[in-house]
Amino acid sequence: MLKKYLAGKIELSPDQEELVDKYFIQKSTERNEILVQAGSIARHLYFVIKGCLRIFLTNEDGIESTRFLIFEGRMGTAFPSFILKEPSVASIQSLEPSELLVLSYEDRELLYQNIPGWETMDRIEVEKEYIKAIRRIESLITTDSAERYHLLMKDNPEMIKRLPARIIADYLGISPETLSRLKSKR
Repeated sequence: MLKKYLAGKIELSPDQEELVDKYFIQKSTERNEILVQAGSIARHLYFVIKGCLRIFLTNEDGIESTRFLIFEGRMGTAFPSFILKEPSVASIQSLEPSELLVLSYEDRELLYQNIPGWETMDRIEVEKEYIKAIRRIESLITTDSAERYHLLMKDNPEMIKRLPARIIADYLGISPETLSRLKSKR
């Protein structure tokens, strides 16, 4: 799965492929396992082979707010904490039993140093994810709940079948009742 992700983005020699295999460590998670607890430092970048990770915030009343969902073939973490090595305001949870490849900050730096083009490829991928995040924020501000639901149905219908309704509603910035009404109108 990682090789598929890297295909067309960077050419690796056999020695460089060995380095990538050495630094990305396999990890299996259980449903609802917390990988990073808010208040701790996010020390790893996660590549999802199978499953789904959720990056979420919890307010002082215990109400959760989903910031990002990371599905198969994508990479992510609580980036502010990972980059700045500060306690994270977000938690990372494995929503499903998942198979991951985990890369530490230090090993990411070693890939930058030892594989020409890795840093550029990584920057381009981070920029793409940043643009997706900004567009999601903009849609939360500029579109109504029905529009957001229809966009999700168009762009990622599998998400609606796969994840609990409360997570989908939270991700869309709507109440579970509104999500239920939108589903029934389909």
